[in-house]
Amino acid sequence: METTRDLLIALARRYAFADLGALAPAAEIAEVCEFGQRLLSLDAEDFAAEARVVPAELRRRARACHMPQTPREQPRGALESLRPAYGLLLEAIAVRWHRRELSPMIAAVHIASEYLPLLAFEPHLGHAGDPARWPAGLSAPGSRFGVIGDRECDHTKSEQSATNRTLRVSVEPAEGWRAYFDRQHSQVAGALAVCVATCRNPCTSMDWIDPEPRADLQLRARTALAFAETPLVRLRHAAPVGHGFGVPSPEEVLDAWERSRLALDKNPIGAAASKDDGFPLPGLPALFAAIADAAIEPSTLLHGVSEHVVRLLERHEAA
Repeated sequence: METTRDLLIALARRYAFADLGALAPAAEIAEVCEFGQRLLSLDAEDFAAEARVVPAELRRRARACHMPQTPREQPRGALESLRPAYGLLLEAIAVRWHRRELSPMIAAVHIASEYLPLLAFEPHLGHAGDPARWPAGLSAPGSRFGVIGDRECDHTKSEQSATNRTLRVSVEPAEGWRAYFDRQHSQVAGALAVCVATCRNPCTSMDWIDPEPRADLQLRARTALAFAETPLVRLRHAAPVGHGFGVPSPEEVLDAWERSRLALDKNPIGAAASKDDGFPLPGLPALFAAIADAAIEPSTLLHGVSEHVVRLLERHEAA
């Protein structure tokens, strides 16, 4: 018969941090579980929350995925680079798949799709879309970026509003900064991709990137926009009433991903999704890496938290 400790260890190894935290035999274990649950829930606002009982290395890796809550907060976390955050997204997607929690899994895929253009822009910006460090060329003479009401601009009204805001949000109070990230930053990501990849009336907003690297970025940004329109991402919006109804089955998810891979296989970047790499959605890490033009693999951050909780449970049992 399994002991209580065995059951708790099984929960830890299934990444059931919320359930385990409620049953934890010690406050220290409950605090680590809360930390793990924030990561699994992709609560990027609170990744940097103080958790002294968590090993420093795990806290450091979590801070790399953290979204700064003020314009001047240091370090810059996910605004410095989105690559650690995409590693965590991939790990969370895999965990949710194995736990058959498909609604939060598709939500994680949707989050990844929204910010994917910034992953493509990161090598050119030198950061991951930090509003405090936009290049001056984005607002060069002749640029329509951030100009509200310009009918020659291919941005939607909401994108024009978001791009206008991003150029000045770094001097706003912390409340305005957080509101911008809650509502508009993902629209800026898409708007940048439109500028470089699909605009029918190009202005000077992308002239700060030389023609050859801009052509490469155009292909990667176009693929990022295409991913957002795939059957897999559209599962997030397939429910007849809002979100959370009609959760897809594993078979439906895999079918949607296979159709997505076929739709993406139009150029060398999108073809990366065809790679069979053992991931639950085969080729998704390779696709993100191709769009980023950098190595992107599932992180081991959640696994590290799980193993630390197991050690704490074993130590508590032995005490």
